[in-house]
Amino acid sequence: MSKNKNPVTEKSGLSTNVILTIVVVVVAVVVIGGVLLFSRGGSEDNASSGPAVAAEILRKPDSHVLTSAPDNKVTVVEFLDYQCPGCHSYYSGLTKQVEKDYAGKITFITRNFPLGMHPLARPAAQASEAAAVQGKYKEMYHALYDNYDAWAVAPDGQNISTDEAKARGLFDQYAQQLGLDLNKFHQDMNSPQVNAKIDADVADGEKAGVQGTPTIFINGKEFDAGNIQTFQQLNDAFRGEVDKELAK
Repeated sequence: MSKNKNPVTEKSGLSTNVILTIVVVVVAVVVIGGVLLFSRGGSEDNASSGPAVAAEILRKPDSHVLTSAPDNKVTVVEFLDYQCPGCHSYYSGLTKQVEKDYAGKITFITRNFPLGMHPLARPAAQASEAAAVQGKYKEMYHALYDNYDAWAVAPDGQNISTDEAKARGLFDQYAQQLGLDLNKFHQDMNSPQVNAKIDADVADGEKAGVQGTPTIFINGKEFDAGNIQTFQQLNDAFRGEVDKELAK
């Protein structure tokens, strides 16, 4: 990571080491408190760049849809890692509200891309997919991010957690709160079908050129926020790109 890049909004990548992950978490906590610095390269005038990725790669028949538009004029696809501090920051500062504000206007799809550097990312993805089997994907997606600090962050509040037993216990609590059959939830979390679904998402992400999280595509083009300093500017850049596509 170069010294000009902010560790909060810089994507978590497969080659990033544990020390950088810790730094990301530390700064993410600061960010949620209200201090943000962005420097991702590019420009705000070119929020989506590069060639469009084929729709059949980004979306599959079993992909999870948070909100849908009848005309499918604008499709947003996010490849995410549930333990990624950057993904949580984007959720808190951008996508959670976008989901509400653009409900019925855009189709918003989420795909799994758990990174090896985040030990609880795959169990969390398994929890979301197991909830999906019982028709509660969206609810579990929100539960995982809304309770991020409880299971994803270590007790010191600085490091990412490696306590899988604690995380799975909390996932059980969320499942119970959602009214899921807990025995089936456990079976599905460890099922070949759920793991194959996660692996297929990762494979599609790699085909699309995803190297870190969060990676977001708007109508097939990767969203790049450019040189921005605050989450307000991130929102403006993202919403501007979506609105431009809606206006076509």
